[in-house]
Amino acid sequence: MHVTLVHVSVKSGHIDDFIAATRRNHEASIQEPGNRRFDVLQSPEDPSHFILYEAYASADDAAAHKQTAHYQSWRDTVAGWMAELRRGVHYNGLYPED
Repeated sequence: MHVTLVHVSVKSGHIDDFIAATRRNHEASIQEPGNRRFDVLQSPEDPSHFILYEAYASADDAAAHKQTAHYQSWRDTVAGWMAELRRGVHYNGLYPED
């Protein structure tokens, strides 16, 4: 399994906008054939900090996600709301094994 934790810091005036746009991306992403999880996490200590937990069956499936219309729309929509560049950290998922 190919897992990416995407760290996102959002400008304080755009938190609700970011949540709404990310929900649309989440709902479409979980329909992708290679998607295993797509969780959206918000820090309780810093509501402007989010982590997107993206798990795909393979690196190819994760790469295919970046080619979808819903991802590209999300990326372009939220770009101006970022307090800093988002950062993706890749992991190999060990368990569950499916």
